[in-house]
Amino acid sequence: KLCELLTSEYKEYVATIKLGIKTDTLDTTGTIIEEKTYNVTEQQIKETLNSFLGTSIQTTPIYSAVKVNGKKLYEYAREGIEVELPKREINITNIELLSYQDDEIIFKTTVSKGTYIRALIDDICTKLNTVGTMSKLQRTKQGNFRIEESYTIEDIQNGNYKLLSIEESLTNIEQITLNEELHNQVKNGSIIDKTFNNDIACLSYEGKIVAIYQTYHKDSSKAKPFKMFVN
Repeated sequence: KLCELLTSEYKEYVATIKLGIKTDTLDTTGTIIEEKTYNVTEQQIKETLNSFLGTSIQTTPIYSAVKVNGKKLYEYAREGIEVELPKREINITNIELLSYQDDEIIFKTTVSKGTYIRALIDDICTKLNTVGTMSKLQRTKQGNFRIEESYTIEDIQNGNYKLLSIEESLTNIEQITLNEELHNQVKNGSIIDKTFNNDIACLSYEGKIVAIYQTYHKDSSKAKPFKMFVN
């Protein structure tokens, strides 16, 4: 039930660019389709990275699972069928150079949901008047969750982990405490008066989240059920 909310937040990545080659998949698993020399300085890289801060329009890579006319883009690519690639608005709140050595650029960035780092790298290299491809990518943060706080597969196999409660998972969402009367209404999925500021809020009763409500589209002064956790 919470997956949609947990993956809708901004994501932080550390990515590595290999300069001088471009592949059909925009990463090193693909086939090289272009090679080009490069002559860039650290300062040029920093200025180029900074130019991507804020809101922009990004073209979706052909090798992706985004659907066009009910078919995934990578299926068109594998069949050699040309298709107009969709564009989407993205937002980058942070981007910084970590290192530049030989043919490798390593940078860290925080981006909105739906941002393709492979496509961002392609755009970065175009601005640097060269080509490049993604050789490594690590997601280091997802919303409030950091990789340092995660468990390894071995931890989980050995039982060395703790599951987060709903309350611990949703600390970034506005919380509203219900009285008994409102709690009874919410249990029955009723539309209630909206008393929260954002589009959604967690509704709690006796310290437990019982529902997430969202703005009612027919009347913005009201709120309706979005996710329910009561029996």
